[in-house]
Amino acid sequence: MTLTAALLDPIRSGPSAAQPLITFYDDATGERIELSGVTTANWAAKAANLLRDECDVEPGSRIAVLLPAHWQTAAVLLAAWWCGAELVGDPTDAADADLVLCDAGRLDLALAAQPALGVVAFSLDAFGKGITGLPAGVVDFATEVRLHGDDFVPWAPVPDTAPAVDGAAVADVLADARARAETLGIKAGDRVLSTREWSAPDGLADGLLAVLAAGASLVQCRNLDPDRKARRAESERVTVDIG
Repeated sequence: MTLTAALLDPIRSGPSAAQPLITFYDDATGERIELSGVTTANWAAKAANLLRDECDVEPGSRIAVLLPAHWQTAAVLLAAWWCGAELVGDPTDAADADLVLCDAGRLDLALAAQPALGVVAFSLDAFGKGITGLPAGVVDFATEVRLHGDDFVPWAPVPDTAPAVDGAAVADVLADARARAETLGIKAGDRVLSTREWSAPDGLADGLLAVLAAGASLVQCRNLDPDRKARRAESERVTVDIG
């Protein structure tokens, strides 16, 4: 079973499938996006189809992620694991990756790594606007992901011994996520507020994986205005604050 299936299958097949799973805020832009468990899985499937069909990602492919903690980042991380790929947890290891996923501000860094499978660039635009003027061969996520289906089935089974994050196997990453959820006091049905970035393994484990592994939902806040935090926690019915 892939890490994505282990995380999402219990959510999208359960009674809370239509409930919010990821609620994303960016106080710098005023953006608020809410994805249910089903919608999150659909976005992950679209992204997985893109990675497999256009970028040739397969089990064992190594992917570096130069992206902020964002709902689109969550979708493409789940997509990568669904394909059986391994995440390079340290962005400075981009030179050792087969594929680099990046935002517009780090496109030069991604291109300098010369990954064998290329670069996918993310505008992270709230309205789905792509990036214009990209170099030849760079895939614009916002434009291309819309063309892919919202159902994904791996071509071959991915064993839980396969590497998922920095050499750690799927089973170990999942066990660690569940252990971190217990340590952080995250339980099924909780609403977890976080401002943590996912660019390091501990931030990824606590800020995303632990939440999903526990069957909780995430309120991810970027550029959070401290004066709004208490009101947001109340309006979103937050029960655990790890941010």
